[in-house]
Amino acid sequence: TMPRKRKLLAQLSALQSNSSFPPFDALENLNAMPDGNSSPKSSKYFAIEKKNSSQLEADFFNQPCISLAKSFLGQILVRKLPDGRELWGRIVETEAYLGGEDEASHSKGGKQTQRNAAMFMKPGTLYVYQIYGIYFCVNVSSQGEGAAVLLRSLEPLQGLDAMRELRSASRKGPTKLLKDWQLCNGPSKLCQAFGIDKAFDQRDLTQDAAIWMAPGHDLPGEQDVVATTRIGVGNRGEWAQKPLRFYLRGNKFVSVVDKKTEREMAAMGHFSCS
Repeated sequence: TMPRKRKLLAQLSALQSNSSFPPFDALENLNAMPDGNSSPKSSKYFAIEKKNSSQLEADFFNQPCISLAKSFLGQILVRKLPDGRELWGRIVETEAYLGGEDEASHSKGGKQTQRNAAMFMKPGTLYVYQIYGIYFCVNVSSQGEGAAVLLRSLEPLQGLDAMRELRSASRKGPTKLLKDWQLCNGPSKLCQAFGIDKAFDQRDLTQDAAIWMAPGHDLPGEQDVVATTRIGVGNRGEWAQKPLRFYLRGNKFVSVVDKKTEREMAAMGHFSCS
């Protein structure tokens, strides 16, 4: 094995001097000595193949609710339709629901029911519920008993025609063509556009073939995120005032912009000049 090893080391140093890229092939072969323990081909190619179909794994979802709600911003929700088309949307707005003590949460007081069971399941589990008997909202469970993050708005990236079809199919009467920013700018619009209904409740984002999350590129910094009050929790006392809604500042796909909070944050120097 020595001459082979020397040859590979020579290749390695040549690669390092010629290129700024890490020399994967030489490293792979160097690590895979011919003792039958490891097959360089399978380890190398499978690693690359997996990278191409990249998705966020279980450890990403396993974080506290507020942290997860912020971490979702900029990540990509992917939905594969039965006909094979893929819908992609960048998450631009979320809300955290903290479980037990949170008066606005479906799991307040630690109450577990058939409806909210997904909130108590492992992080990354979808919790889909119906509002007004017609619309759906989709949440993702986080660390913490009964804690979950509501996905409020997406910036559509791929499959916009299919999103339009799905949205118009679920709207009554004659419909005007929806503009891009209107497709997913609200929790139930997002569910319509992505064809998410009660059948998705309790599915696992890390295991499901029809819905998952992919890592975003250009992830926002703290200075790009507005933290403000949640929508529609007006009669929940102090919990109505807590800044548990997070959105990307300046993004036109956000459902409701809080100008007052943005002005206050700017005055305190939270935003970088853009």
